[in-house]
Amino acid sequence: MGWLQKLYETYDNCYGNEQDSVVALAPISHTYQLAQIEIVLDCTGQFRRASVIDRSHANTLIPCSEQSAGRSGKAPATHPLCDKLQYVAGDFIKYGGVVTSGFSSDPELPHRAFLKTLTGWATSQFSHTKLNAILAYSKKGQLISDLVDSQILYVDAAGRLLEKWEGDNSNIPMIFKVLSKTQIQAEAFVRWSVEERGVLESATSQDQELIRSWISYYASMQQVRGYCLISGDIVPLATQHPAKLRHGGDKAKLISSNDNSGFTFKGKFFHADEAVTVGYETTQKAHNALRWLIKRQGYRNGGQAIVCWSVGGADVPDPFRDTMLLLEFIDSDLEQNTKCDTSQAFALRLNKAIAGYKAKLNPTDDVVVMGLDSATPGRMAITFYRELKGSEFLDRIQHWHFHCAWFQNFGKDKKFFGAPAPKDIAAAAYGRRLDEKLCSSTVERLLPCIIDGQTVPFDLVESIFKRTCNRVGMENWEWEKCLGIVCALYKAHHKNRGYTMTLETRSTRDYLYGRLLAIADNIESMALHSAGEKRDTTASRLMQRFASHPHSTWRNIELALAPYISRLRSNKPAILVKREKLLDEVMTNFQVDDFINDAPLSCEFLLGFHCQREELWRYAQKNIESESGVTVSETEAATEH
Repeated sequence: MGWLQKLYETYDNCYGNEQDSVVALAPISHTYQLAQIEIVLDCTGQFRRASVIDRSHANTLIPCSEQSAGRSGKAPATHPLCDKLQYVAGDFIKYGGVVTSGFSSDPELPHRAFLKTLTGWATSQFSHTKLNAILAYSKKGQLISDLVDSQILYVDAAGRLLEKWEGDNSNIPMIFKVLSKTQIQAEAFVRWSVEERGVLESATSQDQELIRSWISYYASMQQVRGYCLISGDIVPLATQHPAKLRHGGDKAKLISSNDNSGFTFKGKFFHADEAVTVGYETTQKAHNALRWLIKRQGYRNGGQAIVCWSVGGADVPDPFRDTMLLLEFIDSDLEQNTKCDTSQAFALRLNKAIAGYKAKLNPTDDVVVMGLDSATPGRMAITFYRELKGSEFLDRIQHWHFHCAWFQNFGKDKKFFGAPAPKDIAAAAYGRRLDEKLCSSTVERLLPCIIDGQTVPFDLVESIFKRTCNRVGMENWEWEKCLGIVCALYKAHHKNRGYTMTLETRSTRDYLYGRLLAIADNIESMALHSAGEKRDTTASRLMQRFASHPHSTWRNIELALAPYISRLRSNKPAILVKREKLLDEVMTNFQVDDFINDAPLSCEFLLGFHCQREELWRYAQKNIESESGVTVSETEAATEH
């Protein structure tokens, strides 16, 4: 139960100190609900007006009980103040409303239960003037009648609530626009505002006195007391634990025991509290903190939710971001103005970013990474959990982004040096249209690589490698993206080899063959460009075969270069001489046995290909700048990126 303890501490550290006004940390005994209708009353309970709530302002904080917070089934419990029409409207049946099946034998029961709960609260020592107004109005039993008269709800000729709009589509009433596709008018959710003279805040969801009133009243109603395993005190115990952790419609729970007659206890316990007892306030705070963290900074993919946070409330780097987003606030001129190796320039920016987090996060502060997923609609499991100290967490994030760094080309507006995001790695390994489960499992496998410093699974590297070699099977932008990602992962998997992001004088067979392919691709590309032709080069078309049979395929590529070499000899002889000289230089670095070896190449050949291509592009850029009158030294051109 360490996760409950950490979330409980997080709540106490962060409640009331949130800087994000869009996502607020909910008080205990409250939950958030999407409301569609707001009714405004005066302090005596007289109806003033009503309005349909725009979806952007629909998220509403409402009081709830343990039973109503996680309600489900055929006879769901009522909320104490704001709820659906079948609970708050006394004339619901009169207008053709159909209650949920559990209330079919007594359709008036939901409204009576609502009035009973509201009356108990309003007549207690924790009463509030707004409660008295809402109670007085609810007892009149004319809520839907007032909404119909105000043209908020619409009825048919028989006076029954419309299930769908049948009129002109160009003039659809607002209520039908804010309801979801599966909702009808009878399922609309109502919230309240009470206008009082001298009181600025009329909305019940924003009235702090009313919020404290419900918390105190509900605490006074709790009878079951016992030992809380988290706080270590004798306190009111939770009989049910909150749901709605990942989103508003989430019914899955982390702690649940509602099957006393099945196989849940397997003969080990007679009652659920023999297994674990948690205080009501403890579980409310912990679950509210988790819900807040997931919505505010969590990673979501289908049913999977992963969140990383500091217990003390300090900002921490998101492990699911790529390096571009991690360094987005760091001065980009630092890399451009640093006259050094690209790896060194990148390391300076990365160190500066991590230093910024270290200034806010104490080295001894607790940082938690927690992953959640559910196999069924009602049960949720913790799939990943780590507790680290602040310094250890930052060191591991820095380690991942440094050792998995490579030049990434994600399109026209996103090119950067660094590590790709886990979700991009999953898409590169299995294609853009991979299903949610495969994406979730891949991200889950990468988490230990980022958080624990484990080696990247080699089957992922191999999968991306095979897709990248099939260059003609992808659009160019997707292939460029996969190329950068596979180079980054291979570099991280073999970090002991010390690969850098610039061209190296390596004499390994795979690296040299990659350089040969890049030079051949460059020669043909220049010839095609000079002739105004736009088509794939022989090197790109044969890349997959080249990866499997490099020696025999290289002969075909070399023979295919002959007409393009002839074209360049007449158009760009100086450039051709340099390319041919470079080809000879690479060829002389081969060992004879290595060159004639026709065994498949490893992913290292893509590193050689990518680095050689980048070097040729930089050289071409230097020539362009020189021809335009811009002086660029050989040293600067060799180190710029």
